[in-house]
Amino acid sequence: MVAESNSLPLVSNLWNMSNFTDIDDPFTLDRLRSTLIRLEDTIIFALIERAQFALNRSIYNTGSLEFDGPTGGKTRVRRYTSPDEYAFTSPLPEPILPPVKFKQFLADNDINVNDKIMDIYVNSIVTEICDDHDDDNYGSSATKDIDCLQALSRRIHYGKFIAESKFRDAPHEYKRLAGMNDRDAIYELLTNRTVEKKLLERLRRKALVYGQTLDQAEEGKSTHLRIPVQVVVELYERWVIPLTKEVEVDYLIERGQKATDEEIAAIAQQRP
Repeated sequence: MVAESNSLPLVSNLWNMSNFTDIDDPFTLDRLRSTLIRLEDTIIFALIERAQFALNRSIYNTGSLEFDGPTGGKTRVRRYTSPDEYAFTSPLPEPILPPVKFKQFLADNDINVNDKIMDIYVNSIVTEICDDHDDDNYGSSATKDIDCLQALSRRIHYGKFIAESKFRDAPHEYKRLAGMNDRDAIYELLTNRTVEKKLLERLRRKALVYGQTLDQAEEGKSTHLRIPVQVVVELYERWVIPLTKEVEVDYLIERGQKATDEEIAAIAQQRP
């Protein structure tokens, strides 16, 4: 018997696909950053939803529970045709809806860190937010795991869009550094420590507000949080930000090494 979920209305649909089709320019750095901020909410709520169930360690044993159902159902309505989605299972069934023509922005690449995300989630994240016992809610736990994993995957792989935007802002420099395979220099060029500090402070505030029960009289005065605030902050500090940077650096190395001089010149001419 699956226990009744105490789901929050705000997470009735955690799948929040970015709109790449009916906006004139969906890839400006401001719009991309806005999406990253929105994904913070998605990730926090997904973790809160998973935390209402026990850890149920047995579901992470190979072959104990298949994840094809939750993933496959969303595949049928084109979820994984979106350029910002990376499924954790394959092969995927064909969508029942006609294909969507998305605006082309990223260069062709096969960068995918879902294996690392899965390992981190199973061994370092879910163990921190769930009580370590078995409550028999295997299906509900697995479904919430999928929501968490896909939200984390979207956030981390969104680094490709940020990287491409930054490449177009400084194509000559990124091509030069990529040609030398200078990962450290690219990492430093990408890094804005002031922005990262503000991000972690914002996450702490969000986790505190979203994690308290709704009958609290004063914000931040809850003595019982549905998810530990520090877990959310450390999730980003230890895993999300470093993995996103890894994706960005990998993308920029490949992007810069493959870019032709003609392409670089064309990009430079398009800059304001």
